[in-house]
Amino acid sequence: MSCGCVVLQEVEDGEEAKSKTRVSSSSSSSSSLGPRRCRSESMFPMYAMGNWRPNAISRTILDSAGDSIWDSVRAESKSEAEREPILSSFLYASVLSHDCLERALGFVLANRLQNPTLLDTQLIDIFDDVMMKDRGIQRAIRLDAQAFKDRDPACASHSWALLYLKGYHSLQSYRIAHALWNQGRTVLALALQSRISEVFAVDIHPAARIGEGILLDHGTGLVIGETAVVGNWVSLMQGVTLGGTGKQTGDRHPKIGQGALIGAGATILGNIVVGVGAMIAAGSLVLKDVPPHSMAVGNPARIAGYLEHEDPSLTMKHGTLYGEKES
Repeated sequence: MSCGCVVLQEVEDGEEAKSKTRVSSSSSSSSSLGPRRCRSESMFPMYAMGNWRPNAISRTILDSAGDSIWDSVRAESKSEAEREPILSSFLYASVLSHDCLERALGFVLANRLQNPTLLDTQLIDIFDDVMMKDRGIQRAIRLDAQAFKDRDPACASHSWALLYLKGYHSLQSYRIAHALWNQGRTVLALALQSRISEVFAVDIHPAARIGEGILLDHGTGLVIGETAVVGNWVSLMQGVTLGGTGKQTGDRHPKIGQGALIGAGATILGNIVVGVGAMIAAGSLVLKDVPPHSMAVGNPARIAGYLEHEDPSLTMKHGTLYGEKES
């Protein structure tokens, strides 16, 4: 029996959201297809500006006509089971025995995160309850899977993201913890954050706001603080830190604009803005705002020039400039 979950459909190039709002979180539980405003925006303002827009490859929206991502995962899993019979039981239990992507993902995550006190059956129930009711998460898990397939050369299929990539696993586990945090189940959200950090070496506070179509490439060593905001279509490499600068409370973490690319080992500290379509070079230390479509390099970071491509997160081209900064 079908679970009746959210599904995807291609749209034309001109069909873009007209919202002028700031970065939106993918984990809102609203069922509307129109622009949504983050529920915590009054507490943690969304400084990472930029209209929501689908990228040229992943132009997908919520619709009831079909679920191309889930169909792809099932077909790939069947093919893999035929080619590698020793994995047939694993692929059946993880994918082929389920009726939708949400339940397959919940099974995979529960088996990765379970321990003697957080039982897999308990986690499956929690994950199922969250994902089957939250249309924002249903959308995000699909757009994230597409982002991994589009941008990571090591991810040859949607099923590989679902089954094997801890960047994808940690991101979707965060989304569930974030939904629990918004429901007021903060202790459970923090317990889940702790387990995610222990298993995946990725530490994302459940209150952080992360958009959709996100790539966490490798993921290892990634840290995202409580009041950080990450816009849609952002790509973050391993070892990135979006942190604070001291013991102050309130809004104290970076805001990353839509389409930005954050290189491996980059550290971005404080309540600063990395503009839309900007790139932070690997190993940089960023302590000041970074203009849109520019590249910040060094320790401390300086603006080295401006980017040839509007969204470096999509091209994954590190360091391609069209002009140097004027002196």
